Amino acid sequence: MVKLYNTLAKKVEKFVPLYPKRVTLYCCGPTVYDYAHIGNFRTYTMTDFLVRTLRYVGYTVKYSMNITDVGHLVSNADEGEDKLEKGARREGKTAWDIARFYTEAFIVDSRKLNLLPPDARPHATDYIQEQIAMVKTLLAKDFAYTIDDGMYFDTSKFPSYGQLTGQNIEELKAGARVEPNPQKRNPADFALWKFSPPGADGKKRDMEWDSPWGKGFPGWHIECSAMSRATLGADQLDIHTGGADLVPVHHTNEIAQSEAASGKSPFVRFWVHGQFIMVDGEKMSKSRGNFYRLTDIEAKGFEPLALRYLYMTAHYRAYLNFTWEALASAQQSLTELRQHILMDGSGNARGGDPFKKKFQEALSNDLNMPQALAVVWEAARSDLSAAQKRTLLLDFDKVLGLDVGRAPKEEVIPKNISELVEKREQLRKEKRFDEADAIRKDIEDKGYIVEDTPRGIRVTSRE
Repeated sequence: MVKLYNTLAKKVEKFVPLYPKRVTLYCCGPTVYDYAHIGNFRTYTMTDFLVRTLRYVGYTVKYSMNITDVGHLVSNADEGEDKLEKGARREGKTAWDIARFYTEAFIVDSRKLNLLPPDARPHATDYIQEQIAMVKTLLAKDFAYTIDDGMYFDTSKFPSYGQLTGQNIEELKAGARVEPNPQKRNPADFALWKFSPPGADGKKRDMEWDSPWGKGFPGWHIECSAMSRATLGADQLDIHTGGADLVPVHHTNEIAQSEAASGKSPFVRFWVHGQFIMVDGEKMSKSRGNFYRLTDIEAKGFEPLALRYLYMTAHYRAYLNFTWEALASAQQSLTELRQHILMDGSGNARGGDPFKKKFQEALSNDLNMPQALAVVWEAARSDLSAAQKRTLLLDFDKVLGLDVGRAPKEEVIPKNISELVEKREQLRKEKRFDEADAIRKDIEDKGYIVEDTPRGIRVTSRE
């Protein structure tokens, strides 16, 4: 029995899909105007763990993750420039070029992190007619209205608006900031379709389409409602995932327009949201200089799967504090785990059922990856035979996705590193630990990891 924290219910609940053993799952994917960073990938990896877990315990999962390649404005108040158009202006390319380039970059990084490819990866620009059709339905049902800059959803017509945040419409109104568009009927009303303004430099937009209301482009929120319905074939979904930042606006608006259009409730049975990453205890941002991408991880000599391992060390609903020291520890743990797989595999490969039961229990306990990881290490360090451990760890890797069966590269340690290791060991024997630690740091700065194991010192490259 799988239990998940449902943002809609504000508690952990037993997961029961609409149809037995069949799950529809939608994840809000990237807006492809720039590279995805390690905070974004924490959410996508959480979703990957969830999909893998559901399949591991016997569910058939139909999984869709979208690509937002139009309509995501720089302001949540439906004001400002489209992020794709902004990216095009930044790089002197077309918005279509920007979308293609960063979509491919996202897919490449996803592969490096062993993220399972979704069953569907819809691009918003390929589902314009479906979005127009949904806006037509909302107009016909009197949930939408027209003002000078576009078509808007009337939140006052949807009494349960704000249920995902736990606020009602009056509370949302009271907390609203200064209204940037006086034509809107209510502060929380949001764009379904925007009429094309000229570009920032007065030129025509790269991305615009004909509609019954004139040339324009879809609102960000309507895209996901239309794409989830089209790719998953249902008005009601079992699970919808995304980052915690999407709860108050994007996902709240998805619920309103989807339920208003279909007349069915709930739009999503389980909302699962991942928490943010901190870097050295601070919010990650470009201005602080602590904004990292996967290429930054690799440039420091770490493999992307070390980051995947690090994601497992904190529950998805808790903040994860990224530090280079924590990543180094994750890399060392991953290397050690692979060593257990490479041990002599002779003997009986059957056994380990108690560990497998505990592993499934951890996963089913609101996707508790830290607990599952503890079970993995308990099994790896147990008195099971090498063959049993290998079989068990490879089975666990169906969820972990760490490529634990990968053989480490054989490498020759440079003479200068070997000499530093010997010097460090001599200092340790003389109990000059501060000096020994300084040498260890010097070794790590040169791209090598020193491990003190029961079998002696092991030195490995981080590359």
